[in-house]
Amino acid sequence: MRNRYLLMSILGLAGGLLFATSGLAAEAVEQETVPLKPAQLVQIGRFAITNSMLVTWIVAAGIIIFAQIATHRIKPIPSGAQNFWEWLVESLYNFLEGIIGRELVSKTFWFFATIFIFILFVNWFGLVPGVGTIGWGHYGPNGTFRVDRPLLRGGNADLNMTTAMAAIFFVLWLIWAFQAQGVGGFLKHLFAPKGETTGVIRILMAIIFFMVGWLEIISILFRPVSLSFRLFGNIYAGESILEAMSTMNQWLSWLLPIPFYFMELLVGIVQALVFMLLTAVFTMLIAQHDESHGHAHA
Repeated sequence: MRNRYLLMSILGLAGGLLFATSGLAAEAVEQETVPLKPAQLVQIGRFAITNSMLVTWIVAAGIIIFAQIATHRIKPIPSGAQNFWEWLVESLYNFLEGIIGRELVSKTFWFFATIFIFILFVNWFGLVPGVGTIGWGHYGPNGTFRVDRPLLRGGNADLNMTTAMAAIFFVLWLIWAFQAQGVGGFLKHLFAPKGETTGVIRILMAIIFFMVGWLEIISILFRPVSLSFRLFGNIYAGESILEAMSTMNQWLSWLLPIPFYFMELLVGIVQALVFMLLTAVFTMLIAQHDESHGHAHA
C-alpha cells in the first residue's frame, strides 16, 4: 500500500511541477558557459516546453514505469526490481520516522519520499553523456561544433524547477501546519510568549515574542527561496564545472571531467537528502504540537 501511495504521489508531483514551470521558461542567450535560462524547444500558445522540462518528463516517466514494474506482481519474498523498490521505500520510511516521528511520517511520507527520489534521479540524469552536449549549434572558427541550444538540460539546473518544488512544499507546509495547530494555534505558535512568567515580565515577554513572531514570518516566507536557490546553485555549479573541464583542453576533454563526474554523483545524493531533510524538519517544527516527545526521537 505504501508503494502505491508513493507511485501516485510521484505522478501528481511531476504533473504539478510541469504545470508550475511551464509559464516561467525563457529562451537561453548564447554564451560560453552553461546558460542560466533553459532553452525553449517548442512553443504551443503560451505554453513553452524547455529542455529542462523534457528531462523532468523523462525522469518522471522512468520512475513511474519502474515502480509499476516493481510492484506489478508482489511476491512474498521480493527479488530484483521489487526488492530494490521495497528496500528504497522502507529505508526512507524508517529514516524519516526516526527524525520526525511515527505519526507525522505516516501523513507526510508520500511527499518527502517522492521529492527525494525525484530530485536524486533528476540530478543523476543530468550526468548522462549527451545531456547538454547534443542539440542545435554552429561551427566555430577552429572547426569545432558548439551547441547553442541543447536538447536536454539538467532539470535542477533550472531555477524554475527548483522554485516550483519549493513552492509546492510551502503550500503543503501551510496545510499541515493548519491541520496540526489550527488557525489560532498557528498564530499562537508564532506570536504567543513561551515559558511561565508573571507580572511586568510577562507583559515584556509578550511584546518581545510578538516582535519575534514577525521575524519568524519573514523567515518562513524566505524558506522556499533558500530551498530553491540552494538546490539550483549546487547543481548549476556542478554543470558549469563539467562544462569548463570539457572545454579546457580539446585533447583531454574526455579525461578532465571524469573526477568531477564522481563528485557530482555524490552531490546529487547529498542535495536530494538536504532538500528532503530541510522540508521534513520545517514540517516537524510546526507540527510538533501533535507529536509526543517519544515519537519525535523514536
